[in-house]
Formats: sequence, structure tokens, C-alpha cells
Amino acid sequence: MGILGIDPGTLKMGYAVIGEGPHADDYGVIALPRKMPLEQRLYQLHTHILNLIAIFHPNAVAVEQPFMGKGERAFPTSALAVGQAQAAVFIGAASQGIPIYKYTPAQVKSAVADYGAATKEQMRQIVFATLRLDEIPASDAADALAVGLCHLIQQQSDSALDRIIIPGQER
Repeated sequence: MGILGIDPGTLKMGYAVIGEGPHADDYGVIALPRKMPLEQRLYQLHTHILNLIAIFHPNAVAVEQPFMGKGERAFPTSALAVGQAQAAVFIGAASQGIPIYKYTPAQVKSAVADYGAATKEQMRQIVFATLRLDEIPASDAADALAVGLCHLIQQQSDSALDRIIIPGQER
């Protein structure tokens, strides 16, 4: 089972391919120039997603949802950009018939760090240790690795729940 984890962004998109074990088959950051027109960046992101799918044949794509914030700490502009990058990912995955799973930052942190308010640095350290990586990954790549791990953990949890035997309802 391969999971393509994505931390979407229109300038930097983190990606990770996670396999059971867990282990990282590949990860990195797709970085695009700010001077490139938005529609060209979105096209490039879409093309990269299709290439990753063609190379790794993931069974699922897990994508982090944008963080909106509230009140004075609201980030509508960056959330819109993340949504545009998500669309490039969604179209790429949907065009290949791959199911898409969406997770909030808090869901990712809770699943991977067992703490919904973990810092970015704590998440990088946890991903590094969990996947036994050679070096601590860049922030966007670490986020994508964490999203992929979150989905793997969720799938394993769902599978375990399916195996629970309820007295009187044995299969």
C-alpha cells in the first residue's frame, strides 16, 4: 500500500510517498518561482502530481487541509492559495481514479504526535525518528510525510476496528 502525502502550496508543495512499515519511498519539495504566473505554477504542480502517481502508483492520496485561523489570526489569502494548490492535486488524483483523503493540521498532529498542538519542529523530529530517515526533512516535506503517516495510521486504526469481535456478533 502506497500513500502519496501532500502538503499543498502554490510556491512550495511538500510531497511524500509512504509505504507500510512505515517507511518513506520518496519525499521532497516542489518549489516554483514566485515570478511564474499562478496558472503556470498550478499546471506545473498538476504535472508533478501526475508524474509521482505514474512512478509510485499510490493507492491513496492524503492531503492536508488549509489552516484558516480565526479573528486577528485569520489567513484567508494563504488558505485560498492552498485551496488552489489542492485543486491541482485533486484533479490529478481523480483523473487516475485514486481516492483522496483530507486531514486538518490538528488531525495530522494528533495521529502522528499524539498531541494536536505539536510544533512544526516537534513534528519534524517525530517524522524523522518514526521513518528512520537519514536527515531531518525540510519543513514542507516533513508536513507531507506527516500527512502520509496520518493516513497510514488512520487506515490501520480502521482495519483494527473492523476486526473487533463483539460478543454475540462473531463473524
